[in-house]
Amino acid sequence: MRVMLEGSRAVAEAVRLCRPNLVCAYPITPQTHIVEDLSQMVADGRLDAGYVLAESEFGAASIVLGGSAVGGRAYTATSSQGLLLMAEVIFNIAGLRLPVVMTCANRAVSAPINIWNDQQDAVSIRDSGWIQLFVEDNQEAVDTHIQAFKIAEELMIPVMVCMDGYVLTHTWEPVDLPEQDEVDRFLPLYSPAYRLDPDDPFTMGSMVGPDAYMETRYHVHMDMMEARAVIRRVCEEYSETFGRGGTGVIDTYDTKDADVVLVSMGSVLGTMRDAVDELRDEEGLKVGLIKVRCFRPFPTGAVHDAIKEAQTVGVIEKDISLGLEGTLCSEMRAAFCGEESPEISSFIMGLGGRDITKGDIKQVARDLASNPACRVEFRGLREDLMDGDER
Repeated sequence: MRVMLEGSRAVAEAVRLCRPNLVCAYPITPQTHIVEDLSQMVADGRLDAGYVLAESEFGAASIVLGGSAVGGRAYTATSSQGLLLMAEVIFNIAGLRLPVVMTCANRAVSAPINIWNDQQDAVSIRDSGWIQLFVEDNQEAVDTHIQAFKIAEELMIPVMVCMDGYVLTHTWEPVDLPEQDEVDRFLPLYSPAYRLDPDDPFTMGSMVGPDAYMETRYHVHMDMMEARAVIRRVCEEYSETFGRGGTGVIDTYDTKDADVVLVSMGSVLGTMRDAVDELRDEEGLKVGLIKVRCFRPFPTGAVHDAIKEAQTVGVIEKDISLGLEGTLCSEMRAAFCGEESPEISSFIMGLGGRDITKGDIKQVARDLASNPACRVEFRGLREDLMDGDER
């Protein structure tokens, strides 16, 4: 059914179709509309689930941990400082191998306080053991949430679906919502292999000393590495069922003959695709594009094969590992450990919701074509605010 919906409402409808047993959240902008809509669905009888309004994001994460541990399909959502407040529990959910699904409505992290979009929140929690899938538009957000529950429950690894705050969450777009019976066939009711049960007691998350802790982390790591194949397969199954469904772990665009390859995640990719078309058609510049959909586990092999023939690569990203470079750029470079790689440059843009224009993107490509040398640069800075005496 094709309908016009706000991105947050589209996500809420997708989650409803997945029949969660428990929804829990604490409202934080720009995530709030998602959980508000799910609350209304429960109140109206459209969603048969327990809905808990927690006292904080830490509490919300703890509640879905408990709900998942007793065998329920559990969902939550958050943003920015809320995700960071959840951090302790986020690690616990992953370590306990609980298949919680979370929406991260990406937002800048304080200080200074900023409620607009960048992706610093999600990338700051990348090492927690959650699968992280970034979406480009609201249709992909709908499709990815439905896939996320299947991926999580097959692997017993939690999944975070990352969508740009405001740019997607508060934007109205036409989306195709699947029918309930179609989703039911694709995503069977959750039946965990193990769960907390007073009639059959056992312990989860008990103390583990130096004699065994390292092995537990090894098993999580290896399963995360194998998750890439599961993510691809679930995408293929979804595409066969619904006629669409995402691009697996990465998507390539005009990369086969490209001298310059641009890379990014999230909603900026639509603008980047238009910029690539215009650079090729109007300026004869051979530019390609890579969309990174799966940030964790990182698709090392797919990235390597997609850019190995390029002369230079520019990573445009809305985050920074302060003191080094953009986080995605570091991941791209790691794909070439021990062998010669293209020059891979980091371009930090769009922090705190600053616009990334088509002109900005085209200039990055032109600059890389004329000088492919590796560098780390901020683009789009305001010169009037660069004076050291300004406060």
